[in-house]
Amino acid sequence: MKKFTASSEQLKPDPVYDNKLVSKFVNCLMWDGKKSVAQSVFYGAMDIISKKIKDASPLEVFEKAVNNVKPILEVRSKRVGGASYQVPMQVSSKRQQSLAFRWILASARSKKGMPMRERLASELIDAYNGRGGAMTTRENIHRMAEANKAFAHFAW
Repeated sequence: MKKFTASSEQLKPDPVYDNKLVSKFVNCLMWDGKKSVAQSVFYGAMDIISKKIKDASPLEVFEKAVNNVKPILEVRSKRVGGASYQVPMQVSSKRQQSLAFRWILASARSKKGMPMRERLASELIDAYNGRGGAMTTRENIHRMAEANKAFAHFAW
């Protein structure tokens, strides 16, 4: 049986967009418990997005970016008779969301020479348009799952 914390029930929607997804993302963005800093970075990125993309609200851009990055399949190691196989498996919705957040943030943090709000904004815009570092990570994961689908019968 898997254990989950009560964080999803206790999570309050964020103050600006009144959205739980945004609140969760800000929590993932936060370092050293500095939520106000994480919020200012996120809302600064949303301001940049609203200036750059006119045809959609920044919240729509954020949600579509996260949905574009979410993986459907991933490979998990499975030991069968002394050999380890990379077995492709479906990804649960909670894990899809957490992986998408992790990849977007990792990609934004890896860019150098700009303030974090600009890096985050550019990464979200890239993910919204189906490109960028987070999308590359997702494509690589899917490619690995596709390459190892011969071992799918080990997924039990």
